[in-house]
Amino acid sequence: MSARPYLERRNPTVKLTVLFVCSLATLAVLNPLTLGVLTLLAVVAVLSTTRMSPVQLLAASVPFVAFGVGLLTVNALSRPGTELFPEFPVRVTSEGVAIGVALALRTTVIGMLSIAFMASTPPRDLMTSLTQHARLSPRFAYALLAGFRLLQLLPSEWQSIRAAQAVRAPLARDGMPRTGIASFGSAAFSLLVVSIRSGERIAQALESRGLGAGPRTVWRPVALDARDWALAGVVLAAFALTAALGVAAGTGLSLV
Repeated sequence: MSARPYLERRNPTVKLTVLFVCSLATLAVLNPLTLGVLTLLAVVAVLSTTRMSPVQLLAASVPFVAFGVGLLTVNALSRPGTELFPEFPVRVTSEGVAIGVALALRTTVIGMLSIAFMASTPPRDLMTSLTQHARLSPRFAYALLAGFRLLQLLPSEWQSIRAAQAVRAPLARDGMPRTGIASFGSAAFSLLVVSIRSGERIAQALESRGLGAGPRTVWRPVALDARDWALAGVVLAAFALTAALGVAAGTGLSLV
């Protein structure tokens, strides 16, 4: 069995804290060059410390890239300033493009860090670590974990419901089942009912096992050692150094 990637072996609570601090600090950076360097460093870190391939990383980045493109478009078309293309039927300003690019890169940086955290952190380890090291109540931790498991099952439940509808649906002339908006709404309502019933069963199971009834031991505890603090120090130092180099180069930091 191959060894787990480096980032998967690190403590989830430390990784979550680093993600929060870096994401908060990124909101103070408004220089495209600095943010571009941070994005590049984040991409290299994800590919070298997790199991994700470039194709998987690209697919996971689509929502963040799409949101960034939206920010760029809105700012380029709505902010006042010097027009880049006076002959265009719509006004595109240089100030809007600059700010839009910076905001889009902010989104990319935070997105890459979030992808790295999600790809390297099993949900059970995260909840266990938060209970151990962040003193999160087991009542909340295991309830969140149960809810996450339920969300993972929803796609398969949806497919089962739609397959059952297809079996009962009348056939069209081409032999395919007739489906429409009404059947889609019926499937959505059925999924809601299934989710509520599953939630009730999960809640009863947690209560029957004495969740929150007193101090609890932890099965397979998550370790926290000097290597985890070293990871936090290296990541935060690299972030601060990149921002400092941006200031030295005249790019600066600014608050929006």
